[in-house]
Amino acid sequence: MPRILADLSPLRESPAFKRLWIGNALSAVGGQLTLVAVSLEVYELTQSSLYVGLLGAFALVPLVLTGLYGGSIADAHDRRKVALASAFVLWAATAAIAAQAWLGVDNVWVLYGLVAVHSAAGGINQPARGAIIPAIVGLKLLPAANSLNMVTFGIAQMVGPLLGGILVARIGFGWTYGIDVLTYTAAVWSVYMLPALPPNGKAGQAGLRSVVEGFRFLGTQPNVRMTFLIDLAAMVLAAPRALLPAVGAVLIGGGELTMGLLLAATAMGAFLAGLFSGPLGRIRRQGVAVFVSVVAWDVSIGAFGLVVLLASRQPLPAGGEASAWLWPAALCMAVAGVADAISSVFRTTILQTATPDHLRGRLQGVFIVVVAGGPRLGEMISGGVAGGIGEGATLLLGGIACVLAAALLMRAQPGFLRYDSRHPTPRSIPRAAAPQTPGNIPAGNKDSPRHVDYS
Repeated sequence: MPRILADLSPLRESPAFKRLWIGNALSAVGGQLTLVAVSLEVYELTQSSLYVGLLGAFALVPLVLTGLYGGSIADAHDRRKVALASAFVLWAATAAIAAQAWLGVDNVWVLYGLVAVHSAAGGINQPARGAIIPAIVGLKLLPAANSLNMVTFGIAQMVGPLLGGILVARIGFGWTYGIDVLTYTAAVWSVYMLPALPPNGKAGQAGLRSVVEGFRFLGTQPNVRMTFLIDLAAMVLAAPRALLPAVGAVLIGGGELTMGLLLAATAMGAFLAGLFSGPLGRIRRQGVAVFVSVVAWDVSIGAFGLVVLLASRQPLPAGGEASAWLWPAALCMAVAGVADAISSVFRTTILQTATPDHLRGRLQGVFIVVVAGGPRLGEMISGGVAGGIGEGATLLLGGIACVLAAALLMRAQPGFLRYDSRHPTPRSIPRAAAPQTPGNIPAGNKDSPRHVDYS
């Protein structure tokens, strides 16, 4: 059984990672409450999936701008200070979202603006956090550390959306946002407790030239680049979140509670994948693992769309309750959560292992733009398409389109399927001549020159 359950070695061997993990765990639940509540508040104000999808537009643009530049800042400055300053801005933006609810502003454009500020701060905060992990755990423990993070966010996404739907229905938006304000204090504390993390001497100055340097490196690394492209295909073509309020309101029934249950089912899948992630650390063909898990996500979302289509052909139960179609829909979302979690673990590990430390902030910035911006763009597209063909058809066709896109990407770059974590040397450098830098030391070697046993 211990070989099946998640590897706890990063928590035992790195006190700094343990504190950061605890802080993230506490704050992640509150963040999920706000994410669900904002979608529900926009839908309540507009009664439109299109306007819910537009949340993605107002989060995507600042995220792209600050995510790319934020990675440059994280490489050029003390990563602890960068993460701490941006965490304070995130806390203030969350407090402002709560204030507009308490004051009864009831203006969707105010919400859009606050979401944009929050997203901009996250674009700086998340690359810095992502670049910190390899430094405090070492390359050998990266798969285990990323799996533990998946357990944390799986629990948060499982409990948060369920509580979000219940709390909005029972106590309103103001109190729900207020809980996030309190819990995010834990994230600020965990970053404050980190040791100093000064920049690598090769990083240079933050700025446009630094960002371009990161993209030039990415242009020479087809395996790293493919982790971004295949995730973009999955998130842009098969993003379900913007359609869930309509699914709960008029297709399956149950309203806010249905949306919370469906998101909780996805998170349950992610939690189970993280909990039983012990075997993941022994998988070496990580490119194959990414491809298989992305296809599994696509198939699950397509199946969810088919369930929604079938449910839409039957009348809803009286009294606003959910129909029996809720349970097969939740099962599809749970399988999708398992697939997405496994994909995330391996994509993150490939990126962190194959990137030198002085470039990790910038590549993490690109990663954050893809991981967070892709779904936002997908929400925009799915919300717009659903207005013409319906939510169920949008999900079904999106799942099919994404399977085809993933297959085409593998055909274009077959080397990704041969990626071996024991030899993560960039393809552009002959293996025999590759220097022993943090970017190409095999994953089994903990003794990276940049690894520090922080306590």
